[in-house]
Amino acid sequence: MNHIEVGDKGEQSAARYLSKQGYKIIATKFRAKTGEIDIIAKDKEYLVFVEVKTRRSTVYGLPAEAVNFRKQQKIINTALCFLNQRGLTDIACRFDILEIYLLRGTIHCNHIINAFGS
Repeated sequence: MNHIEVGDKGEQSAARYLSKQGYKIIATKFRAKTGEIDIIAKDKEYLVFVEVKTRRSTVYGLPAEAVNFRKQQKIINTALCFLNQRGLTDIACRFDILEIYLLRGTIHCNHIINAFGS
């Protein structure tokens, strides 16, 4: 499996996980000139922008460690594009990271709620 297939499998697994947790998936792979957001979902009163990071091992660190300050800023700016496009001005938002581990044929999820942002 190449890195694109790994990422796609992770995003599909993340969407299933979130749905099972009661989230309503609004959009996947939302793109704007500022970047991409993997999953946008509704969780109670929050609109949640989810960055999915999938790994087959932790040799190069934890998946969430790849979401550095620069990546966070890109996600925040892309979220603003989404909100502006939809005319959403008065909604509570949050930014989550969903780590997906593909290990020995099994899938493990680690959901980091409100991982960054203000």
